[in-house]
Amino acid sequence: MLKSFTDIFKIPELKKRVLFTLAVIAAYRLGATIPIPDVNAAALKSLFDLHRNSLLGFMDMFSGGALGNLSIFSMGIMPYINASIIMSLMQGAHVIPYLDRLAKEGDLGRKKLNQITRYLTLILGAIQSFGLTLAISRMPTPAGIPIVDNPSLGWIMLTVLTLVTGTVFIMWLGEQITEQGIGNGISLIIFAGIVDRLPLAIKDLIRLVRLDEVSLLTAILVVSIVLAVTALVVWVETAQRKIPVQYAKRVVGRKMYGGASTFLPLKVDQSGVIAVIFAVSILTAPLTVAQFFPATPWAKTVNDWFNHGSFLYNAVYAALVIFFCYFYNSVAFNPKELAENMKKWGGFIPGIRPGEHTAQYITKVLERITLGGALFVAAIAVMPDYLRKLFNAPFFFGGTSLLIVVGVALDTIGQIESHLIMRHYEGFVKDGRIKGRWFNIK
Repeated sequence: MLKSFTDIFKIPELKKRVLFTLAVIAAYRLGATIPIPDVNAAALKSLFDLHRNSLLGFMDMFSGGALGNLSIFSMGIMPYINASIIMSLMQGAHVIPYLDRLAKEGDLGRKKLNQITRYLTLILGAIQSFGLTLAISRMPTPAGIPIVDNPSLGWIMLTVLTLVTGTVFIMWLGEQITEQGIGNGISLIIFAGIVDRLPLAIKDLIRLVRLDEVSLLTAILVVSIVLAVTALVVWVETAQRKIPVQYAKRVVGRKMYGGASTFLPLKVDQSGVIAVIFAVSILTAPLTVAQFFPATPWAKTVNDWFNHGSFLYNAVYAALVIFFCYFYNSVAFNPKELAENMKKWGGFIPGIRPGEHTAQYITKVLERITLGGALFVAAIAVMPDYLRKLFNAPFFFGGTSLLIVVGVALDTIGQIESHLIMRHYEGFVKDGRIKGRWFNIK
């Protein structure tokens, strides 16, 4: 595997893409450390230490610690994700016929849809930035020290403009990674923010062991569970259900085509990290609305109900993860179109009639494996909260962060491996590419 990593720098194009991706991520992490002016850093730190296990701390994790510093990138990529969710829901529900027409126009339509998503990101970013600015300027700290000494109208307008600009810049960075780098840019930006906190989390765990607040046996058990769960997530993320497909022989001119046997691979978790990211962004919506009226009773009720780690929060979170797993399949996977293409080229599933029956069979199999994958993802997402209470010890890789880190890492490694194999280099495993495993679910 070490040789495969050194082979990356033997391919000029791949080397350029990898170095470009690393440079963009470094620029993002640099921007996450630049604070907004006139902010009391000590008071802000005490506030986030108090709400570390709340939804506010959860949002800070997704921003890579930028929100905890109230930096120019505090909003992170959440407005763009929310805009993408709204666009996907409107296309999936066929609410606006114009969007449906754009989706069928190929590359030109996709560019127009991306442009609309960017404008929607700008609008959502302005609304969320305004709510965050008001909340931070009015939110009480444990010591009673104000976070902002003079939250004037000019400071609020400047902060909102800075946060919106930071969001648009992060969106642009993510698009640059996708086009000129390696991997999915938006996912890699979230990945970088989560992984950046790993050294600090390890340091905190060692400090707790030295202070005898956590026993050595408990610390070893925590690390073992994290490693075991990581291996389990990799195992499920690479799992596939391979539906056998047979192509009939046909004669074209003087040549005979077809007669080959292949398979249709269906991943157990088709959505990957998309469902998790979408679910988290939806959960932040009530808190964003409550930020506009922090002193009202209903805002306090929303904060209590959606307290990170509560039963209601975990139940809603798990339900959203399952919903978006199925929703992603409905948008990204069309069994009827797939069945028609197979029929057109003489392909069929043994024992299943071509056409409508094939589409029904693929839909049935897809729904079954998606249920298993969705339940697994939901369980992993909420499990660390209960383990944290059971062992009274910190879990750096919460379920959400673990799913995102593993999913993004597998996707990025897969793209790098494709470049290596395309240029006749070995992949990261001796037998070729990293392969999915066969789950025989009928």
